[in-house]
Amino acid sequence: QVQLVESGGGLVQAGGSLRLSCAASGRTFSTNVMGWFRQAPGKEREFVAAAALSGSTNYADSVKGRFTISRDNAKNTVYLQMNSLKPEDTGTYYCATGSTILRLTTGRAAYWGQGTQVTVSS
Repeated sequence: QVQLVESGGGLVQAGGSLRLSCAASGRTFSTNVMGWFRQAPGKEREFVAAAALSGSTNYADSVKGRFTISRDNAKNTVYLQMNSLKPEDTGTYYCATGSTILRLTTGRAAYWGQGTQVTVSS
């Protein structure tokens, strides 16, 4: 089992920034890929970004150029730096792990966190 704990969510004005963190514990040798998803009220959960141990990354088109994913492998932690936030970025952000970037990007995660709320006001 892998436990994922997210932090860093909050309320921010449009154009502002937030940094999310997700710390993994337990069987962390299985966290080859770590990433983020989000779910807005009344919408399906969607992929945001993913990062592999190899350094490869992938982003949703809607966040490219504004969000940056990074990892501290020694701490089993993944970060999501979110800049130039927009009201449409509002939602619950979930951390997830997977075996490959492709699998995680398509929602086939092995483990999920409980989520952290991000609210962007206009």
